[in-house]
Amino acid sequence: MSFVRFFDVVLLGAGSAAELIWPHLPGKSVAVVEANRVGGECPFVSCMPSKALLRSAQVRRLVSQAHTLGAVSSPLVLDDGAKAFAAAVQRRDRIVEHRDDSDNAAELIESGAMLYRGRGRVQGPGRLIVEDDSRAVEELSYGELVVATGSSPVIPPIPGLDLVPTWRSDEALSSSELPDSLAILGGGAVGCELAQVYATFGVDTTLIEAADHLLPHEDPVIGEILADALQRSGVKVRMGAKLVKAEPHEVGALLIMETGAELCVSRVLVAVGRRPNIANLGLETLGVDPDSHALEVDAQGRVVGIDHLWAVGDVTAIAPFTHTASYQGRVVAANLQGGERRADYRAIPRCVYTDPPVAAVGLTADEAGSRGLEIREASFPLNSTARAVSDGNDIGILNLIADARRGILVGAAMIGAGADEMIAEAVLAIRAEIPISLLIDLVHAFPIYGEAYEPPLRQLLGLDTDDTPMASGR
Repeated sequence: MSFVRFFDVVLLGAGSAAELIWPHLPGKSVAVVEANRVGGECPFVSCMPSKALLRSAQVRRLVSQAHTLGAVSSPLVLDDGAKAFAAAVQRRDRIVEHRDDSDNAAELIESGAMLYRGRGRVQGPGRLIVEDDSRAVEELSYGELVVATGSSPVIPPIPGLDLVPTWRSDEALSSSELPDSLAILGGGAVGCELAQVYATFGVDTTLIEAADHLLPHEDPVIGEILADALQRSGVKVRMGAKLVKAEPHEVGALLIMETGAELCVSRVLVAVGRRPNIANLGLETLGVDPDSHALEVDAQGRVVGIDHLWAVGDVTAIAPFTHTASYQGRVVAANLQGGERRADYRAIPRCVYTDPPVAAVGLTADEAGSRGLEIREASFPLNSTARAVSDGNDIGILNLIADARRGILVGAAMIGAGADEMIAEAVLAIRAEIPISLLIDLVHAFPIYGEAYEPPLRQLLGLDTDDTPMASGR
């Protein structure tokens, strides 16, 4: 370690947020330190493989419904679940380039940045070391440090869980195994998506959520409708259920609930949440509280109270989605170039890519009420739109939340076909604080699911909705 190389900016982590930083610092020397894959988890073991499998599962369900939808004269015979899943896995692995980050690494180097494969640990202000698997160590110095180390799955301290066959989501999304039966712990986005995938391919799948509805951080009605949709896909949903013990079993695992109920499954998939990766980075040498659970940042992306330290992505625990990380990356890149860009988190969309998808943005009714807002709510069933009738979709709802005093939207939540695309309208309305009086004058194409906005927006202003085409399905 006799030679210490200086960089204007060092990035700890090469995920979605960092990818929006290193190519956009012209004139600055940049080093990126990454122990795993360049590009992070999203393209290889998270977002993209899960969406690939979800699409394959959706097509399988559509084919099974082809006769009902009038596409064929008699029901089609599908391949068995194992054969179909093997084909879906092959497609998944092609899409994620077999989890090979060579192209990403080459693009990083072509951008002019230096890639260090290893684990970075700060030694003090302006200094860090990089240690690789061979224990070789290099020392770097820096002007600015950006922490983009992401997050890791939380493993709950349930007695015996470490003794039975388990998966984390990244392991499931890298595996070709199709278990005979599966218990999924956690009714959040990851748990719900993977439950639908495995159930569609014939796995006896049980989704276990301790709260009284799925997606506990969203409005209850959304979780209730999602539970119904998952059950239609073959998922057994257990809400208000708490796992207290696991034991090895000849099948795989015996799970014991707080009520005394038991469940035998081949494998357990743990999806109860994630924790920011800030341990063992040496950040305490910069003044970061070693007991911190996340890095607190200001609107510009600087870690509060510490000079020359920035953080982006899941490590900040702010709306931990890939699109948030990318947004934060753009903000920090601009500020590292001397700008004064500030992040605004009021309108970060939250999506669950089940079938039908869930999408939300802004505040829930409870959150709005806790902030002292005078709110109004209005809802509309998505299956009342003309498009839902033509598509044969019979499930869904759109719920809007308005600040009555200011006459603007502050929250929206929906479940139904196209919800993940429809949410963009509410995202813009909330972010730009567009008056509802202007939103009701927006003309939607006919027939699209987006027409569902018109009745509840009019309701929020106390207007009659009888002249709205969707009300009669015309």
